[in-house]
Amino acid sequence: EVHIVESGGGLVQAGGSLRLSCAASGFIFDDYGIGWFRQAPGKEREGVSCINSSDGFTYYADSVKGRFTISSDNTEKTVYLDMNSLKPDDTGVYYCAPGLCSDYGPLSVGSWGQGTHVNVSS
Repeated sequence: EVHIVESGGGLVQAGGSLRLSCAASGFIFDDYGIGWFRQAPGKEREGVSCINSSDGFTYYADSVKGRFTISSDNTEKTVYLDMNSLKPDDTGVYYCAPGLCSDYGPLSVGSWGQGTHVNVSS
């Protein structure tokens, strides 16, 4: 059974930083990309970043490029999202999910965690 646990969210002022963690189990970690998605209030869920743990390929949405960094600890089966220079527009619930990671962004295979809330105040 796929099990995803996101953590690290919180309340931060604009310009601040947060590190999100995604602990995964129940599937062969190296066989999948791991994507970070976010859902802002009243908006659809969007792909933010993803990484292929097998070859290190990464993707970033234009809105976060240069501010967010994704990394993977294959031993711990954990993916991190370091978020710097946060903006109020980054506010939302952040989810991670296994799936595909390509130049088109992350694509989930449908297994989601409970999400972690990020609130960036102006």
